[in-house]
Amino acid sequence: MWLGPEEVLVANALWVTERANPFFVLQRRRGHRRGGGLTGLLVGTLDVVLDSSARVAPYRILHQTQDSQVYWTVACGSDHKEITEHWEWLENNLLQTLSIFDNEEDITTFVKGKIHGIIAEENKNLQPQGDEDPGKFKEAELKMRKQFGMPEGEKLVNYYSCSYWKGRVPRQGWLYLTVNHLCFYSFLLGKEVSLVVQWVDVTRLEKNATLLFPESIRVDTRDQELFFSMFLNIGETFKLMEQLANLAMRQLLDNEGFLEDRALPRPSRPHRNISALKRDLDARAKNEYYRATFRLPGDERLDGHTGCTLWTPFNKLHIPGQMFISSNYICFASKEEDACHLIIPLREVTIVEKADSSSVLPSPLSISTKSKMTFLFANLKDRDFLVERISDFLQKTSSKQPGSGSSGRKASVGDPAPEPAPAPWEPPEQPASPTSPCGGRQGSLAQQAPTASQGLLKLFQRDALVEDLGAKGAKEKMKEESWNIHFFEYGRGVCMYRTARMRELVLKGIPESLRGELWLLFSGAWNEMVTHPGYYARLVEQSTGKSSLATEEIERDLHRSMPEHPAFQNELGIAALRRVLTAYAFRNPTIGYCQAMNIVTSVLLLYGSEEEAFWLLVALCERMLPDYYNTRVVGALVDQGIFEELTRDFLPQLSEKMQELGVIASISLSWLLTLFLSVMPFESAVVIVDCFFYEGVKVVLQVALAVLDANMEQLLGCSDEGEAMTVLGRYLDNVVNKQSVSPPIPHLHALLTSGDDPPEEVDIFELLKVSYEKFGSLRAEDIEQMRFKQRLKVIQSLEDTAKRSVVRAIPGDIGFSVEELEDLYVVFKAKHMASQYWGSSRPAAVRRDPSLPYLEQYRIDASQFQELFASLTPWSCGAHTPVLAGRLFRLLDQNKDSLINFKEFVTGISGMYHGDLTDKLKMLYKLHLPPALSPEEPESALEAARYFTEDSSAEASPLASDLDLCLPWEAQEALPQEGREGGGNEDVQEKRAEKGTSPSDCRHYLQMWAKEKEVQKESIKDLPKMNQEQFIELCKTLYNMFSEDPMEQDLYHAIATVASLLLRIGEVGKRFSAQPGRKPRDGVPGEDPPPAPVSTQDPAHELQPPAAGDAPARAGGESQLGKAPQEGQGAGGGDGGEGHGSPSQRLSDDETKDDLSMSSYSVVSTGSLQCEDLADDTVLVGGEAGRPAAPARSGGSVDADWSVSFEQTLASILTEPVLADFFEKKVDIGLKIRDQKKVERQFSTSSDHGHAGVSG
Repeated sequence: MWLGPEEVLVANALWVTERANPFFVLQRRRGHRRGGGLTGLLVGTLDVVLDSSARVAPYRILHQTQDSQVYWTVACGSDHKEITEHWEWLENNLLQTLSIFDNEEDITTFVKGKIHGIIAEENKNLQPQGDEDPGKFKEAELKMRKQFGMPEGEKLVNYYSCSYWKGRVPRQGWLYLTVNHLCFYSFLLGKEVSLVVQWVDVTRLEKNATLLFPESIRVDTRDQELFFSMFLNIGETFKLMEQLANLAMRQLLDNEGFLEDRALPRPSRPHRNISALKRDLDARAKNEYYRATFRLPGDERLDGHTGCTLWTPFNKLHIPGQMFISSNYICFASKEEDACHLIIPLREVTIVEKADSSSVLPSPLSISTKSKMTFLFANLKDRDFLVERISDFLQKTSSKQPGSGSSGRKASVGDPAPEPAPAPWEPPEQPASPTSPCGGRQGSLAQQAPTASQGLLKLFQRDALVEDLGAKGAKEKMKEESWNIHFFEYGRGVCMYRTARMRELVLKGIPESLRGELWLLFSGAWNEMVTHPGYYARLVEQSTGKSSLATEEIERDLHRSMPEHPAFQNELGIAALRRVLTAYAFRNPTIGYCQAMNIVTSVLLLYGSEEEAFWLLVALCERMLPDYYNTRVVGALVDQGIFEELTRDFLPQLSEKMQELGVIASISLSWLLTLFLSVMPFESAVVIVDCFFYEGVKVVLQVALAVLDANMEQLLGCSDEGEAMTVLGRYLDNVVNKQSVSPPIPHLHALLTSGDDPPEEVDIFELLKVSYEKFGSLRAEDIEQMRFKQRLKVIQSLEDTAKRSVVRAIPGDIGFSVEELEDLYVVFKAKHMASQYWGSSRPAAVRRDPSLPYLEQYRIDASQFQELFASLTPWSCGAHTPVLAGRLFRLLDQNKDSLINFKEFVTGISGMYHGDLTDKLKMLYKLHLPPALSPEEPESALEAARYFTEDSSAEASPLASDLDLCLPWEAQEALPQEGREGGGNEDVQEKRAEKGTSPSDCRHYLQMWAKEKEVQKESIKDLPKMNQEQFIELCKTLYNMFSEDPMEQDLYHAIATVASLLLRIGEVGKRFSAQPGRKPRDGVPGEDPPPAPVSTQDPAHELQPPAAGDAPARAGGESQLGKAPQEGQGAGGGDGGEGHGSPSQRLSDDETKDDLSMSSYSVVSTGSLQCEDLADDTVLVGGEAGRPAAPARSGGSVDADWSVSFEQTLASILTEPVLADFFEKKVDIGLKIRDQKKVERQFSTSSDHGHAGVSG
């Protein structure tokens, strides 16, 4: 690559001059390519260790003038070819021009200008691609690709100098972090270390410090533990590793792809030595933090943040913190965690103005909202730019709002001004509640059901007045009053000040009348609801009457959702629950419906309208409890791992006992998935839900730890899991809410308390207080950190489960051991993942659906199969190998979707490794018949289709497994197509057209899977005959297959003998097939057909052995192969004949098999007819006069009536022991799998990939 000219004072230090002219010098780095002795070793070590030389390419070109001692670098190259191209360009384009100059300074100025011009032109061409990376970073990326053989599509994110600890010895080198891989390279005094780890293979990633290793980063995979240490940037390196590993885990979950987010903001001036991708990843991390902190919608992107102070009127202070601005929100977070949080939606903002600066209040900014609240920020840097950005966003916001003016909807969640003066769009008698604007938006839905406008609790407790409830009622009134006072001081609605005082009120309990409103505000659901008016109503309308697996599961669970509550003992509550769950399944088919969603949703419906409950469910499933409610409940398993880790930290004694009993896994899922609603009395659990919406999942974990702590003594005395579960169940059933004004609801666990000594009642508020006192040190940031660590474990564990399930689904007669199948699965999956990384246009790169059966999740296309075939096949055919791979792929791809799954892949590979000689030859024979041989001829492919049964290639349909039966409804959408392709049942297609997947469809697939498991043994008589062109292709394959064998010449001689024999057998068969059933041609009875015209082409030309070794063997092969067609065929062409269908072709195989092919087979196999007799004494005729011959590949023609059967081929090969031995010898696939793993990532096409083979 061309470089901006830089001065070099010492031109020959560590460099060797290879070419020179009066103006330029081409140099090579010492120690590169050619040995170089000790000097070369030292230079190679320096190149790796020192930062200054880390980017030194092995070749460079310097500009020099005769009298000057200063040299200028003008180009460098990573290989000899590249640097030679630059050198030749300089010689051809500059030398003549430079010789004209008299002044050396002018020469140097001209050269520098020319080089700068070339670089500018190159950069201009790169600009449209948005390539912002600085020069040094580009060089590092080039070096990384070169060193590890990565393709162009693999992007370097950043690189760091570090030490890799191999044993107790640190190896100084360079750590390259790419989007998909972690790579390390070191070269010290001749010792080379090269490591490549895929992020999707990482099972553990943590930063730790031990006596053996100073502060280091530990990276574990299933096979190895790696330790890296560094003096600088360890925090930044670890954070970046976390991000990349997290993206890889997300890809396995398929929540996001690996593609960088193009909408992420980029700085106007790129930092030196940092890639654009690194900046985008940093921006992604900031976005995630911003959305999580303020509970904002998932598509909100941070535009920028700045330090400032906020005037808080409730305590008359200027609180320091950070202001965050995005396209729809202005947010503030104080430096002190609980001091103050603020969220101001731009849709609420009316005025943004710059106030006058003073020494007390520098650079103030005032923001007013529709609810007459004013927020005063100060100490803002670059206030003018900030106001300009906010103004831009405000303009976009006003244009996006549905309807103009305030009459269409409320501007805020009922934000009353501190003064009682009402705004014109907010009547004072209207309660300041998020539920108020919903009625006008529901339309017909509001008229259909009362639940469209209010919560079920209000409908079923209409007559119960708080005043009639005595002490409980008084307590409830006090709570309401406390909250009203708080609203007056701190504001109400989405723009209120959120402080430590609010947390105290939440812990004391939210009044029943305010619960729905505050849940909407705390969760962020309110923001999504007001920005998507009418969305829920449309979803209900679209999903009504639609049948799917999800709706069936919902129907099954509707009556199990809080059956003890009166609201769900009648159709009103059940119908509302059905609508909300079905609408969400329709909105998010990835989740669809998961058990436990019904319990949570039923509680949400008690305190809010249907639309509010829907948006609360969205916030819960998609933001607050990520990945909880998917098919594999990954999020809940992750938090279960966190719970186990916290138990070890806080309750070490109990932790060991719980692990021994295996209780944590049993209890934590039900506690986490239902937020204690299924294990505690309703009125107590709902208090935990209050705290959860305010503080997130940390509250649930704290309460779970407090429950274990309270029962520690009893749990330590338990002898089995059942006893421990009983202890915890009895305790939780007696957690009561003495302040609840709702009538008590009998709890399902009441049976557990039936005993002589029921446990004491526990007050829920006391339990919460204890949980905060003992375990309140938990922070949201710590939980996110632990989530990352546990996510690696959980997802890799699920991947291992998937691998075991797939391996179990492979039939036992496949021949491979379980270990070999697992190794093959790893290689197969790695090939699929490569399509995700670098082959987005391939069919396999279409986003994987993790809800599909495990067997169907990873599939590969023809080009990927070709690469795997080449490295795993025992039938290596040199340049012919890709052709053979393509044929096998077509044979395996029965549903013609250009993809094969693991079972199909293993079936194909097994056919070459296992079984007896007959099985292997049968596989090879099939590879030279349609559909494997000629996919472009659909008619012949259809003819041969019935010969390829399940025994040789797998159906596309997945095997039935326990997991398949509980797939979400959207995954089942894909199955009918696969079923049609595999089973071809037209009735099922018609049913599918009428409606979605139904139970009858599922039964059909179960029957189909059961049939698939039945062994259908294929007889060798079922195989069709092979014509001459197909036979020539088979011989080609055999010749290529033997080219690298130690018995090469013997095998060539044997196959020449066999081929010659089969050619004669085909001629005999042609004569027999020509006799019976002949009809007079063209109405001329009794006319005997003359001999058919045959090809002058000698098939021996097609069948010559490729080896140039043994001339006599080659000659023998030619004479034996050539004799039969030359003697059995006559030269000459004919006039027009009957067309394409000769009588011999019209006869079915069943008619001709017994009396034709079997008779010739028995003749040959008993040895009663010798080859010489066939050639010398027998006149072979067949076909019809004038019948045009089928075109051959070499421009000649082949005999269309000639054919041989598989039995004849097999018998002929058995006459040559050397051929039989070749196919019967055992090959160890384990060695080939290990070799494949080593070269998995060596995709580089560079011609000078010259460094020594990398070692691990």
